Amino acid sequence: MPSKRYKQKATIFMVSAIVILVACIYLNFNPIMIFTEFHYVRDLLGEMFMPNYQILYENTSTGISILQTLSMAFLGTLYGGLIAFVLAFLAASNTMPYKAVRIITQVFVSMLRVIPALVVVLVFVIAVGPGSFSGVLTLVIVTIGSFAKLFTEIIENVESGPGEAIFSVGASRLQVIRYSIIPQIMPSFIANLLYAFDVNMRAAIGLGIFGGGGIGFQLQMAKSVLHYKDVTALITIIIILVILVEKLSDYLRKRILGEGKLG
Repeated sequence: MPSKRYKQKATIFMVSAIVILVACIYLNFNPIMIFTEFHYVRDLLGEMFMPNYQILYENTSTGISILQTLSMAFLGTLYGGLIAFVLAFLAASNTMPYKAVRIITQVFVSMLRVIPALVVVLVFVIAVGPGSFSGVLTLVIVTIGSFAKLFTEIIENVESGPGEAIFSVGASRLQVIRYSIIPQIMPSFIANLLYAFDVNMRAAIGLGIFGGGGIGFQLQMAKSVLHYKDVTALITIIIILVILVEKLSDYLRKRILGEGKLG
């Protein structure tokens, strides 16, 4: 007789298999088509090679779009980070004595966190039109949602001793924040902003495809007119750009936080 544990595993396996089968039928997903239709992928790869790197110097809009993407990531990180910094002080329990203000701020930040970036960029594209401006506004919202809660936790975890010492000699709450909390959190704040810039750089490329401007928009335009060799060139440029920004961000963060403190 099969054991009870064996029956449970068999039941879980059968239910999982039925769910996967139903999902594949509902989505009309046939894994065998990966092999039977692979010649389309082969034909596409043939059209994509060799990359047309001449667009770098023949098409001036390529260089401009790269600068736009970098600018979008920088401005989105800067404005979003500063707003997240202020909101974190309003949400932290050791800097904001009014519970109602903390709750309202935390709810507002939580609402921003759950809104997908693609939804935000679609709203701004409709509101202000496609382009880098809508991309920057989207990155500001995404940065606030992603880092305000993190900054709040950093503020709440600072050492309380220096602040209590300053407060005991008559310092105001603002002076405690200025001379005790901010000096403690500033290295972590700058390091996280550099990480945010790295994240926003990748996001800016994706947002460009949906109307946010920059090199992502350039990539979408090349795909739309079936210039696949240009697409390949732009993809390789994007990969190199992302790697360079990531390495620069890692280097600066290590310099700020110290070697060995980053994973």
